[in-house]
Amino acid sequence: MTTEAASAIPAREPALLGQTVVVLGGSAGIGLETARRARGEGADVFLTGRNPERLAQAARDVGARGSAAFDANDAAAVKRFFDDLPGPIDHVLVAAYTSRFYGPMLEHPSEDVGRAVSARVVQVLEIARNAAPRMRSGGTLLLTGGSSRKFDRSTGISPAVFSLLRAFTAALALELSPVRVNLIEAGFVDTALAASFFNGDEAALEDRREELRATLPVRRVIAPADLAATAVHVMTNTAVTGATFDVDGGQRLID
Repeated sequence: MTTEAASAIPAREPALLGQTVVVLGGSAGIGLETARRARGEGADVFLTGRNPERLAQAARDVGARGSAAFDANDAAAVKRFFDDLPGPIDHVLVAAYTSRFYGPMLEHPSEDVGRAVSARVVQVLEIARNAAPRMRSGGTLLLTGGSSRKFDRSTGISPAVFSLLRAFTAALALELSPVRVNLIEAGFVDTALAASFFNGDEAALEDRREELRATLPVRRVIAPADLAATAVHVMTNTAVTGATFDVDGGQRLID
């Protein structure tokens, strides 16, 4: 291609130029990578996270417009955060961590099992309740969850909790219209959070990576950037609501 021909190709306008993206759980992993990609597409970004030091570093790294350190499971803190945001917002990604329930259910009090089942739904409801009035029409509340379909004693009720999010997303999309609601489901994603489940056993973690490289249909381990790419696509595609996107390299097909 000649220099003249190359210069004649118009530059693409950033897809999120002039929009505002809020990332809850934006100090690391999927949230941070999505914030970075959204900034690259021209968005103003606000980040939240539990750890103030790590959050401040993440905000500097991506050039965030603002950040706030709080627990996304704290309904009062969620309300304060959205009340204090300047101006309208367009997209909200919920990547904040909620504790997962593992192990045989009958070995735990029923109240603990109930809290584990409802934790993500309650968290998202409080976020939606406070974010939606500030969101522009056509924006999306974007949820994240796991895609595990395998039931055994070691996983307990976790797969059922993940499957609940699909129906919850669809129902919430009808309630929040014209704000859109969508869900990204993932299997193993190579993040510090995923590594923490191996309790510092680096050999076991690497064994899991090698197993996934050998068995996943895509023949590689899924990274935060894979989910971030989907998140930004969903933000920009205003025809999509009530949908679930599997970004797991095909893990759901082999579990």
